[in-house]
Amino acid sequence: MKLTMLYSFLKTDIEEIEKELSLAIHSDTALLKNASLHLLQAGGKRIRPVFVLLSAKTGHYDIHKVKNAAVALELIHMASLVHDDVIDNADMRRGRTTIQAEWNNQVAMYTGDYMFARALNYMTVINDPTAHKILSDAIVELCIGEIAQIQDKYRFNQSLKDYFRRIKRKTALLIAVSCQLGAVTGEASPEIQKKLYRFGYYVGMAYQITDDILDFTGTEKELGKPAGGDLLQGNITLPVFFAMEDQQLASKIKKVHEDMSKEDLQVIIDGILQTDAIKRSSMISQQYLVKALEQLDTIPQSKAKKSLRDIAIFIGKRKY
Repeated sequence: MKLTMLYSFLKTDIEEIEKELSLAIHSDTALLKNASLHLLQAGGKRIRPVFVLLSAKTGHYDIHKVKNAAVALELIHMASLVHDDVIDNADMRRGRTTIQAEWNNQVAMYTGDYMFARALNYMTVINDPTAHKILSDAIVELCIGEIAQIQDKYRFNQSLKDYFRRIKRKTALLIAVSCQLGAVTGEASPEIQKKLYRFGYYVGMAYQITDDILDFTGTEKELGKPAGGDLLQGNITLPVFFAMEDQQLASKIKKVHEDMSKEDLQVIIDGILQTDAIKRSSMISQQYLVKALEQLDTIPQSKAKKSLRDIAIFIGKRKY
């Protein structure tokens, strides 16, 4: 089953979000417009806008109001991807060349900045100081997470605590805030807002751990980028932590560098796959998903609640 089938009743509203995203990245400067459009046309799961819309349905749903938060969150996510690709010197994103590869780092950085700025434009329509504080705090944490990832590259003696704190800031918080802001703009009760925030946080943690697993188990065609790319760039993920308990394998992993050949990297990937690292990482991802689903238990039954639950389960089982 496709992910989009789990929220098919939102089809019209999702199309509205897509149109609004196209309008949001429009610029009279052709280079800026083309660079922004390059990423937008690469597609994406649009998980964050979907969570905003579904969470808003736990309150008083108004697409004309809630779409501003949905667009803002997707723009922030897109901006972070553009900046990530510059930091990682990545050539591919979602099966297409990255902005920095298609143009250059300078164009990519300012395109990312432009998307951030446009996100703030959309948030100004929402007349609620709480919503603005939630989003601004999340952006601060996101930036701290990005800096932490840079500092932690090839730092093989970092702790699991460092890893979990990093993925919380880089991934989980923005998904948590997507759920929270949806509930806020839908004027759901404070209790439901808190539960949806926690739901999004746990889903976000599971989502990132699954991503880290797929970096080793997925194919280049499925991932839209070379397998093992995270490790090659020096990002120490959960499967790597577990695999490094094997001292012989750890000594090989610690020799990873950016210019390593595909053949040498594949030997290390194969070694990781022969350990129980993937299984153990998957178990932790599932534990986060169980916690996420528990947050939905006391929320009133609705089509939106069912979709939130189905999406969480889908994320836990996804293969790409």
